[in-house]
Amino acid sequence: MTQRRILVLSGRGRYEDPWHDHAATSHVVAGILGDRGDVEVRGLFRDALDDLDSVDLLVVNGGSGRRDADFDGSDDDWLAAHDRLSAWARAGGAVLGLHQAANTFYDAPDWAAVLGGRWIPGESMHPPIGDARFELVQGHPVTDDLRVVEAFDERYCHLSVAPETRVLGTTLDDDGTPHPVLWVNEAHGGRSVYSALGHDVRSFASEGHQELLRRSAGWLLS
Repeated sequence: MTQRRILVLSGRGRYEDPWHDHAATSHVVAGILGDRGDVEVRGLFRDALDDLDSVDLLVVNGGSGRRDADFDGSDDDWLAAHDRLSAWARAGGAVLGLHQAANTFYDAPDWAAVLGGRWIPGESMHPPIGDARFELVQGHPVTDDLRVVEAFDERYCHLSVAPETRVLGTTLDDDGTPHPVLWVNEAHGGRSVYSALGHDVRSFASEGHQELLRRSAGWLLS
């Protein structure tokens, strides 16, 4: 059987920030998904998406960082990479977006439609990081018989979620209001899973979180 190819994109430059160690979490994710295929971790350079046609699953683990044309190119320089990602995803590509993926590719207009949602600056937020509980909905292969994930993590709140997505998990803010943090999206022509979990390596120490990642990858690759 041909080994499935999994590419983990790790944030850098315009897609990294001082609060998230994308390199560390990307390598932890690669280890967790190692039984699902041949996993490669790659920094988010403009040419990181040049060989997408050979990728079976794209894991996006980056955020929003500095826009510096002298460092990694202008917005126009990135257009070809964004167009390549959009076309691949809409042609049936499989995308797993983690944590800050809701806040990455902010300069790519189609990314929110591919992912199924977006972090909205000035509206989306999270309470202080700590022990967190994520309630999962049954009736989908990603979450069946996995009802709760507990992890040391941030609880993302007030994300913008597209109406065509299927929400599979929520968390409560400090006032007890539920907020979507896990969903699947097939409306764009491919398959996407977004999970807001994964601020740092402590989150991935949770066995429930590890199982959620494996299930998400399994469904995306099926």
